[in-house]
Amino acid sequence: MARVRIEDVAAEAGVSIKTVSRVLNHEPNVSEATRERVQAVVERMRYRPHPSARVLAGRRSYLVAMLYDNPSSNYLMEVELGVLDACQAQHYNLMLVPLVYDAMDIVSKVEALVLQSQIDGVVLTPPITDDAALLQRLDELGIPWASISPTEPNRRIGVVVDERNAVAEMIAHLASLGHRRIAHVKGHPAHGASSWRLAGYRDGLEHAGLAWDDALVVDGEFSYDSGFAAASHLLGLGDPPTAIFAANDDMAAGAICAICERGLSVPRDVSVCGFDDTPIARHIYPALTTVRQPTREMGRLAGLELLKAIRDRGDGGMVTVPYALQLRRSTGPAPAR
Repeated sequence: MARVRIEDVAAEAGVSIKTVSRVLNHEPNVSEATRERVQAVVERMRYRPHPSARVLAGRRSYLVAMLYDNPSSNYLMEVELGVLDACQAQHYNLMLVPLVYDAMDIVSKVEALVLQSQIDGVVLTPPITDDAALLQRLDELGIPWASISPTEPNRRIGVVVDERNAVAEMIAHLASLGHRRIAHVKGHPAHGASSWRLAGYRDGLEHAGLAWDDALVVDGEFSYDSGFAAASHLLGLGDPPTAIFAANDDMAAGAICAICERGLSVPRDVSVCGFDDTPIARHIYPALTTVRQPTREMGRLAGLELLKAIRDRGDGGMVTVPYALQLRRSTGPAPAR
């Protein structure tokens, strides 16, 4: 079967080849009626642009890279699917690039990637999203970039959630259940999310009239194992917590395992909650109370804002998406002591 050409689509739709190209590249100056007619022909004829022809025509590679270094595979999978949604909708390809955020050669590695692969832009995930030297080099190379959950929410392009208020609401929920010993397992210090979630924990305690206790705040790394270790430490305290807020779902899942291994019950003896609402939150038992940030949608929106910037330099912006508390069976009334 002969490959459908752009000339065939133009003839069938009764428009010029240039108009078909504008529609496929989501460019302006095409009426909505013409755009819909061309799209209908594209779908009916199952036309797919030839990558090399598109690169030659637009001097673009139609390739976007997603840079990551995050121990939570659940989080990364959701973000990746969202970015992929945006890319596929606009006929872009996505390259996944694993990096070590604190490696000495991270900037040179990304520079080599830009030069060798001729990528059109990058999506940055935490903690890479806050690497000042990398951002500066991308600007120098003229490569558009979009940030997901940056520490500084005034970054030019990307997507954020009001994580501080979200956590404060979660702590208020625990306090409303009678909990007075509420612990916090922090995220990795290199992640902007860790500082926002710690600030929200502090706000929540203050609003509930609860005193800060250094013993109840322990380090984590956004991994299951670090959540297990942190909860084990907390449960060994002379006056252990009745509730634990972990800075992500993977650590919360680890905390639940640690509690159960001690012969305790969640939430009868200890309530546990997390952040992100990744699939693990619904797959463990009991189902996890958590803050839902629409991770896949965040990836999609970051991708869309990046593609705007690629098409029209200076376009694209920072999008704030809503959060929601997901109250499930891992939290309950504080036990009597």
